[in-house]
Parts: sequence; structure tokens; C-alpha cells
Amino acid sequence: MNDLVREAGDVLAVKGEFPGLASVDGAADWHYLDTAATAQKPQAVIDATVNALGRDYATVHRGVYARSAEMTLAFEAARRTVAEFLGGREDEIVFTRGATEAINLVAQTWGVQNLKAGDRILVSVLEHHSNIVPWQLLRDRTGVEIDVCPLTADGSIDLEAAERILTPAHKLVAFAHVSNVLGSVLHVEHAARLAHAVGAKLLVDGCQAAPRIALDMKAMQADFYVFSAHKLYGPTGIGALWARKDILDGMPPWQGGGSMIDRVTFEKTTYAPAPQRFEAGTPMIVEAIGLAAAIDWLRAFGLDRAEAHERHLAAKLREELGKRNDVTLFGPADSVGIVSFALDGVHPHDLGTILDEEGVAIRAGHHCAQPLMDHLGVPATARASFGLYSDDSDIEALMKGIERTRRIFG
Repeated sequence: MNDLVREAGDVLAVKGEFPGLASVDGAADWHYLDTAATAQKPQAVIDATVNALGRDYATVHRGVYARSAEMTLAFEAARRTVAEFLGGREDEIVFTRGATEAINLVAQTWGVQNLKAGDRILVSVLEHHSNIVPWQLLRDRTGVEIDVCPLTADGSIDLEAAERILTPAHKLVAFAHVSNVLGSVLHVEHAARLAHAVGAKLLVDGCQAAPRIALDMKAMQADFYVFSAHKLYGPTGIGALWARKDILDGMPPWQGGGSMIDRVTFEKTTYAPAPQRFEAGTPMIVEAIGLAAAIDWLRAFGLDRAEAHERHLAAKLREELGKRNDVTLFGPADSVGIVSFALDGVHPHDLGTILDEEGVAIRAGHHCAQPLMDHLGVPATARASFGLYSDDSDIEALMKGIERTRRIFG
């Protein structure tokens, strides 16, 4: 499969690797345009997960028998794969249940340890709830204050405004790399320079960037980076936190139990070094192996080509939607892989329901970004999001479904 993808990047060949794209009854094509919510899984990931759960299954780190040792090697190899994918080191990768847990981990360890009343955190208008609520919980616990960075006219985080807002009181900047609603892309290196200029750390939510933009932690100069596997063609229930080694080493554990200890007595417990210190209990063994398989599959296609492919489709859809006088488009013209819009007089949920009848799956709602919806002045948007398996036929089907919706609503 990887050879086939590498040779041509043929979307039809890629589509054939995704059994989830087949329609339920086999009667018609299914046009999946909800990849920003969760990506479909290629057969290579399914096979790796099934084998890990069946033929190869054993626990890790504890058993002295051969299969346990082999599974331990595979599990830690998955950590190495994630590190290489991010341009980091193995001892900088913490496996979590997803980006949400990774952000909460930072808030409840580094945040509790380092932030106090009078300190400030800067987030932006377009953040996912998972990059807002953990900081509010930290605020309630420590008394820190939260500031909100505005957006530019086209829906990007306004870094000029961020520079004006930031002061030495700011200890953390937490921004999304790619907006899950607008598809706008953060200039991470610029954001890092601004944060570091006032002595703040930068946390980047990379959920929408990791599947479609090549990453290099050293070049980007962020301090924390998080992503979820299921948006990257991998399984649910796993993600990763990357943090600079010196920061990770100084963070206290946040959950207690097996695996994260050095020695336990009733008088005192000492803890394992990072990253094991943050992975209490039996880890997500099968999911880690599935994540590694997804990364291998994606890297075989090429992140640069993935970004170009999805930018092309987003631009084409925006062009087609822009021809209609009853559609409002949100976000920048050069959005990557994600297009949000509203159809005049039709609630996004109604549009989504009719499109489903046409075999087109989009997202309709606030996309876990209610402050952004308030900023846009709408209760919800319709969102089409692309993956490596998307092609022009998906756009054609979407536009046909919108035309039918207009006929129904008049």
C-alpha cells in the first residue's frame, strides 16, 4: 500500500485503503467531509491494531516472557515514531488519551506548579473548548487571569494584537496551530518569539495541523505541543504531549499508580523520570501501535503533499461556494483542509440532515468553539473538512446537495 501511495499519490488508490468510506449498502458512494472531527482509518492502521490486539497481544514493561518483551519494544518504538514525526526526542513524548488530556496534564502539573494569582494566560478567540476550559479550571484554582487575543479580519489569530497584549505578567500563551472551524494557520515561530520575549511559554494545540502540516519542534520553538491520533488516521483513545525536556523534567506527576513509580513505601514514594512519570497505569498499548502505523502511512504519502492536496480542495470548495449569493463563507481564503459556511435561511443541522440523504457527511454545529461562534455572530456553521482520501467528487456531491437543500427550503 505505501509503495502505491508513494508512487502516484493517486487519491483513488488512497481511497481504496479506507474501508470506512464504503457506503453501508454499497449502492452509492459515501462522501465523507468530516475529517476535522475524526479521520477514517486506512487498512494498514486497522491491520496493525487488530494484530496488536490479537496475535501479538501482551502487556508491556512488566512481563519477563518473550511476547511481553516484544510488545514492550513495539510500544516504545511507537513513542520513537511519534518523536521522529514531531522532530523531538523520545524522552519528550508523553502518551495521553488525546489532546484534551494533554492540555489538562500541562494545566494541572506545570500550571499548578508555576502559576499563581496575578499571572496571566493568553488564548485566542478561535480556540477549541479544550484549550479554554482547562485554563479556566486552573484560574479557579490558582487565581490566574485569562486574556483573549482577537482575530484578523479573515479569521487568523492576530499576532500584532498579541504583541500589544503580552506583558511580563503573562506566563503562558495557548494557541491553536490550525483552527478547527476556520482552517486558518498560526505562524508558530512568530507566536513563540512573542511569548518568549516576555518570558512566557507557548503551548500549541496541533490537532488539526498534525494530519496535514509537516512539524519540527526545534524550528517552531514551542514549549508544549499536543495532538490526537484519531484526527491523524489513527485510533481513538490516544494522543501525545510533546514538551521540551527541561520543562518536562521539572513537572510533577498528576496521576498516581503503576508504571509511574520508582519505589513505593507507606512512608514515601519516589517517581520514575519523564515521560513515564506521567503515564500511570497500564498504557494504551494497542492504540500506540495503531498511532505509529498511522504516522508511517501518512509519512509515506508525504506531509507537504498532504497539505497541498487539502489546500487545493479547500480553495476549490470556497470558489464553488463563492459563486452562490446565498452562502456566507468564514475564514481565510488560504485555509487548509477546512471550510466553514452558512446557507441563508437554513440551519446547519437541517443542511447536514439533507446532505446525509445525498450521501454527504459534513459537520454542523458550534464545533466545540462557542466563543468563536459568538464572534462570528452565528449559533453554528456547516463545516466541510478534507482528508487524503477526499477529491473533486466530494465537492461535486456537496454542491449538488446544497442545491437540493435550496430547492426544499425555497
